[in-house]
Amino acid sequence: MSARFNKLTPVEVPREAGAARGGLDGITQTVAETTTCPNCFGSGMEVVAGKGARRYHCRTQGSRAELIDAARVPRRYAVCSLSNYRPADDNGSQLRAFKYAYRLVRDYPAVERGLLFTGPCGVGKTHLSAAILHGLLGKGIGCLFYDFGSLLREIQSSYNPESPLSEVQVLAPVYGAEVLVLDELGASKPTDWVRDMMMQIVNARYNEKRLTVFTTNYLDDRRCAGDETLEDRIGVRLRSRLYEMCRTVVVEGEDYRRRLDV
Repeated sequence: MSARFNKLTPVEVPREAGAARGGLDGITQTVAETTTCPNCFGSGMEVVAGKGARRYHCRTQGSRAELIDAARVPRRYAVCSLSNYRPADDNGSQLRAFKYAYRLVRDYPAVERGLLFTGPCGVGKTHLSAAILHGLLGKGIGCLFYDFGSLLREIQSSYNPESPLSEVQVLAPVYGAEVLVLDELGASKPTDWVRDMMMQIVNARYNEKRLTVFTTNYLDDRRCAGDETLEDRIGVRLRSRLYEMCRTVVVEGEDYRRRLDV
């Protein structure tokens, strides 16, 4: 097939043709010579180097609203975007975190590792994570946002005999999301059950090479972390997995929420 038939070339429809179809008399329309996508050629798939074939975003344009609803981004972060993230003046760590977030959105799906934003409260970790999801949703990528404590509570609720959902049904979208944000990793008291559940979730995504973005208030350096490090909260095995799954991005600064109390 000639390459010219794969291009969306605008052509003019004569008035006579419009009149013959009824209701279009006197109107000149611009239509496509073909509706075949010039990138996937109608297959709905694209090949990503080193990762195989995946659904091309042209097939998800009509379901953008459904993707946004399914992403479960909290209302508090519904308007968070990369364009309205404001690093503090002279804060190199926040600017660096922004650049990593921007590159992830720009380069996806040619991205091998997610991000682990670590730092104190109020420095923009969750904003950047939600902004990543919004950027990827704009590309037609299926995403999911979960506060880790809320996820654990949903799993626990599924054990109630009257619950409409089972543990498997709660976890299925978490395992299967193309891109997942897990906010506040390590915030829940690290009981054996909590650690087992964290390992189960992370290991499932690790094995399937699914991209995950994490935020946590716990650091790796004990001198900076105070009483507990991230490893203390989530365990050695899980922290080891995260080194391979994610780039650790330390975000520093003052709690921006304190500036609201004036």
